[in-house]
Amino acid sequence: MQKKLDTYLKTRGKRVAHSLSSLVERRGKAPIPFLAPMPASMRKSMKYSLMAGGKRLRPILVMAAAECRGLAGSKVIKTACAMEMIHTYSLIHDDLPAMDDDDLRRGKATSHKVFGEAVAILAGDGLLTMAFELAAENAADLNLSGKSTSELIRVIAAGSGARGMVGGQAADLEAEGKRSKASARKSLEYIHTHKTAALITASLEAGAVLAKAPVSQRKALREYGHAIGLAFQIVDDILDRVGDKKKLGKKGSDLENDKCTFPRLYGIEGSRALARRQTAKAHRCLAPFKDKAQPLHWLADYVLERDR
Repeated sequence: MQKKLDTYLKTRGKRVAHSLSSLVERRGKAPIPFLAPMPASMRKSMKYSLMAGGKRLRPILVMAAAECRGLAGSKVIKTACAMEMIHTYSLIHDDLPAMDDDDLRRGKATSHKVFGEAVAILAGDGLLTMAFELAAENAADLNLSGKSTSELIRVIAAGSGARGMVGGQAADLEAEGKRSKASARKSLEYIHTHKTAALITASLEAGAVLAKAPVSQRKALREYGHAIGLAFQIVDDILDRVGDKKKLGKKGSDLENDKCTFPRLYGIEGSRALARRQTAKAHRCLAPFKDKAQPLHWLADYVLERDR
């Protein structure tokens, strides 16, 4: 299984990385009607963060969800890249001095340390808006109906916006330093359902919309995404405490920032048990897809067992 997963992640990760570089480069240099090419500083700063590595989990989930429905992953590559752009924009903004104030991301200096805070903010803004441009183009490429195109944009916006990822980040900031266990647990559930799981779920559902999945299958993928999203964040919290900082490529700032995390409330072993339960739930959610969901089963186990 591990060898098959490694091959799956490697081939799709390379495809995503190549497409990300190509999309930003072409759109950065080639004007479109009524618009000039983007400033070189924008192109460089956007590419710097996009090409810094990472697991490419969200774009791979877009492709895997489409493949569950028999649509080739290559057919949804623009939306896959769009989800990675949204994720990257969130990391750029998370690292800013006004937020987590981190100097390292994936073993490299963070965007604001290289380009300055103003350009980093604008690079994030540029990635977010380009993501919606790409998703709309992908819908047109596949001749989706107007209704399905609107639904694709709605799913992505809901997962990344104030009721999704952005709302989770706001709740994360508000929860810093909370001492009441009851209030901290309530905050923690909200934070991770939104900050991490919402965009993962949106990635899966976006792939399903593009592949014209029925409502029942979209619901199954949403529930799977919610489960692996929570597992992902629990493991992330654990690694921030006990992981190899060289492998992680960041110093780990949860304790320093007095963050509300799973290990803080449940301990390391309790958190690991919670992650295992969410992973088991994720596997059960995939029953409607039978053998076509095999890569999603692999990815659920990968989320649980990763060390970076």
